[in-house]
Amino acid sequence: MNEVLFLPASEAAGMIRRREISSAELTEALFARIDAVGPALNAVVELRREEALRDAAAADRALARGRETGPLHGVPMTIKDAFDVAGSHTTWGDPASAGFTAASDATVVRRLRGAGAIIAGKTNVAFMLGDFAQTANELYGVTNNPWDTARTPGGSGGGSAAALAAGLTFLEYGTDLVGSIRIPAAFCGVYGLRPSTGIVPLGGFSPPGVPPGPDEAAYMTSAGPLARSAGDLRTALGVTAGPDGQAARACSWTLPPSRHTRTAGFRVGFVLDHPRAPVSAEVAGPLSDLVDALARTGATLVEGWPDGVDPVREAESFGFHVGLFLASQGPGGEFAPFPAIVEQQNRRTAARAAWNAHFGDVDVFLCPVTFTPAFPHDPRPFEQRVIVTPEGERPYGDLPFWISHASLPGLPAVAAPIGRTPGGLPVGVQVIGPLHEDDTAITFAELLADVTGGPGRPPI
Repeated sequence: MNEVLFLPASEAAGMIRRREISSAELTEALFARIDAVGPALNAVVELRREEALRDAAAADRALARGRETGPLHGVPMTIKDAFDVAGSHTTWGDPASAGFTAASDATVVRRLRGAGAIIAGKTNVAFMLGDFAQTANELYGVTNNPWDTARTPGGSGGGSAAALAAGLTFLEYGTDLVGSIRIPAAFCGVYGLRPSTGIVPLGGFSPPGVPPGPDEAAYMTSAGPLARSAGDLRTALGVTAGPDGQAARACSWTLPPSRHTRTAGFRVGFVLDHPRAPVSAEVAGPLSDLVDALARTGATLVEGWPDGVDPVREAESFGFHVGLFLASQGPGGEFAPFPAIVEQQNRRTAARAAWNAHFGDVDVFLCPVTFTPAFPHDPRPFEQRVIVTPEGERPYGDLPFWISHASLPGLPAVAAPIGRTPGGLPVGVQVIGPLHEDDTAITFAELLADVTGGPGRPPI
């Protein structure tokens, strides 16, 4: 049964539809796996055991009666503890919110249920989602990486990626402001999608007791899936994206098809290193091997940054916008002077225009997710933390450099596993796609599995 627990969600759904396994059996097996392995990882921090088994039994009855089923029918999954799930706690890792129980589902949760998914539990986060590289809080504790429990699974959604990699869930849904989907996916060897900004509604994603922020500030964060296959990213995005509320009355949404369906058809831009955030030798090797392998498939490779993109300036602009976003989300936030805001908004729109023009010449753009694989836990204050690489110590705050280039212009980006370091830790690549053409990035990540072998299975 453990082998089944490592299948992609779409394959598990197919087994349920073909009556090869029941949703109840699969859900019970998942809880048994969580009971056995969960304590070593501390990834799933709240279980919905009774509710999930009840929902699984209902899914089996619906199937027996011949009712129409969704693409995730009967598949148990978990949700990042930042989304509301009716009847479960939403804490954001804050002890002050330990008693808060959500009265209704977040939009993405409601839509996942509508596609047939069974919500089995919630996964750990960094305190108030405030750490891009580690997942820890005083309420639930520290989450460990299943490839090496002495190391971080990334943040702020390290619980999501660790649970997926270890066979504790079939699918996850998270959020990405400063790489909180992509960094954990890379550190744990799974797939993670930061969708095009604004296509997945953020209803039900806010700290307990805090009203949702203004929609105008949501240009910096995206909600998106993590999965064990790129195809599952497509399925999850397909059932969760699209306008919500009043906007749904005026607009509809469909996922445009990929530009190509074979690796040889793609024009691939790429940059594998930069002096501002040089990749360690552990990461450089698998990235270089990937580009060589793509050349052998017949893909057209175009090295270099897009015309008009200054990666250092835009990484700095990304930091400014993150600060502005955070200031807009809470009372008493300190805003920058208006001229500085205008200047940085102009930089952001210029970056988007430069990337949009570049995607007239290439179909996807490859770059690192991070300059290092997962590193040992470091509980010290931010300003004291460093990341040790074979080439020496690096500032902790340098880690988001590579994820910033999709985030600033709001582009879709997939973190995809491509291999492992000599020490056996996962290495990921970032597949950035054209704005609102998320399936082009997803499809290319899907094709990469044929080139690299896809995700592995951790030793835990």
